[in-house]
Amino acid sequence: MDNSDYSSYYAIFGIVSVLCTFCYCIQRQSSLAMKLETNSDFKRFQYNYLVVYLLMMAADWLQGAYVYALYDYYGFSRGEIGILFVAGFGSSMIFGTIVGSLADKYGRKRSCILYGILYGFSCITKHSPDFRILLLGRLLGGMATSILYSGFESWLVFSHNKKNFPSEWLSSTFSLAIFGNGLVAICSGLVANFVKDLFGFVAPFDTALSLLLLGSLIIFFTWDENYGDETASNYNTFRNAWNTMVSDIKIIMLGLIQSMFEGAMFTFVFMWTPALTRTGAVDLPHGWIFATFMVSVMMGSSIFKILIERSAPEVFMRYVFLVSCIALAVPIIVVNPTIVLCSFLLFEVCVGIFWPALGTMRSKYIPEESRATIMNFFRIPLNGIVVLVLFNVGSLDTSVVFMFCCAFLFFSFICQHILYRASLQSSTNIML
Repeated sequence: MDNSDYSSYYAIFGIVSVLCTFCYCIQRQSSLAMKLETNSDFKRFQYNYLVVYLLMMAADWLQGAYVYALYDYYGFSRGEIGILFVAGFGSSMIFGTIVGSLADKYGRKRSCILYGILYGFSCITKHSPDFRILLLGRLLGGMATSILYSGFESWLVFSHNKKNFPSEWLSSTFSLAIFGNGLVAICSGLVANFVKDLFGFVAPFDTALSLLLLGSLIIFFTWDENYGDETASNYNTFRNAWNTMVSDIKIIMLGLIQSMFEGAMFTFVFMWTPALTRTGAVDLPHGWIFATFMVSVMMGSSIFKILIERSAPEVFMRYVFLVSCIALAVPIIVVNPTIVLCSFLLFEVCVGIFWPALGTMRSKYIPEESRATIMNFFRIPLNGIVVLVLFNVGSLDTSVVFMFCCAFLFFSFICQHILYRASLQSSTNIML
């Protein structure tokens, strides 16, 4: 690719967009999609959840592009900025696990509203250049993130089952959530850039605050409350969730799969720019590349809906993990920027398949009474991996980091195969 000419990047974006549209059109013709279109009650329920979820995700995406830039604008050193980032992931690992897990006892609806409150206060702290206040904001944001990735899904699964919708329809909601999340990510980047140019570096966070408020209000007025085991004490909630998790090999494998795959994914977020720069592609159009990544994720979500019609995620995710491992092995041995970028796009397609597949499997195997607590246990090793990456990413060669990513992904493949075998032994309905 010519460093001074972005035409190749534009062409790749166009090709990926066409492929994404093609996959989306195919999955729209599936028998499941046809059934869902004729069920107005389910469509209303699904639409209500997706509006809230995507508003909350948009609030997260709006901040992502300008967190580092804001800290740099306030004059903090790279080391101080690193501390702030580590604080966020550390908070999610320690405090967020506790806060997110309380959803089972005190209510998933309340938990989701608490997400809006915590993340809202985190946005407000961005108005201050004081390091201690910004550190507090990162701690609050870390807590909120744990709720985002557990409370909302826990509410959805319980409410879906309570309304007696077929369990297989959950996969459609998970897939649409990831597809919509890709669109939201692209639009949020454009909006964040627009409001930043008009009003300054804090404007994206103020915009996020307004979306958090809107989403919380919709939850308050339209969602019913649901619980896990609300009679158990806080201690028993954690103990029961832990005992349930360690006594079921399928739940253990799900937790390891999530930690390893997302660990590789977050490492990739930090490393894709230096990996492409290493190939000689110095002048990178980051916005266009990010948009292409998101379209690839959207394409993956559509491919998931095609695959789920033919097989179960326990079966096909083994191959997805192998493909993702091969994709991130490419930058270790190849220095051609076009090939490396295409391998990254393939990995993002796998990410788009992974999210709804994992949600579908979690809905099968994690018991309702401790769903949010177990999901937050899953995030402890994940956040530990991210913190280690943040501490060491600057001292390791790019190829070495991607070797670790490949190891994580291959380990995910092994765990997925164990889960598949355990599912067969427990007579789970697996479509071979």
